[in-house]
Amino acid sequence: MATKLRAIKADITKLQVDVIVDAANSKLLGGGGVDGAIHSAAGPELLEACRALGGCAAGNAKLTKGFLLPAKHVVHAVGPVWQGGKQNEPELLATCYRRALELATLVDAKTIAFPCISTGVYGYPVNQAARIAVAQVRAYVSENGELEEVVFCCFSDKDLAVYEALL
Repeated sequence: MATKLRAIKADITKLQVDVIVDAANSKLLGGGGVDGAIHSAAGPELLEACRALGGCAAGNAKLTKGFLLPAKHVVHAVGPVWQGGKQNEPELLATCYRRALELATLVDAKTIAFPCISTGVYGYPVNQAARIAVAQVRAYVSENGELEEVVFCCFSDKDLAVYEALL
């Protein structure tokens, strides 16, 4: 069975999927944007679980329960801050997506939703980030057929159009 890839404009905290991915910072203690929204919707238990993880380096990800979210789990993925593309940002972003997918597979997830990692305050150009995201997901699902659906959950119509064009 082929994995379904789709892009939507929605609130990731409300999606009925097994895993949502949090565009987290390296401290994993909440922040602004999608990170703050996920922490708020999941409740204070998420912050406590993240404190126990001891942070996370850019290009990596860590897993917690979803607590009050509809999703059973949250993968906290730390993308790179854009510095013009000369500080290994493409490699770090690609690794971030791959690690998130690996963690989702570890908990037998069938469905996962990604935000646009690193494109907000981290300044990664959306077109470049989306190409990396879609390429990494396609490569992973072609090698590992466990996932039934991958959702790229976009905040804006502009981001949605970029992902739809790639899919």
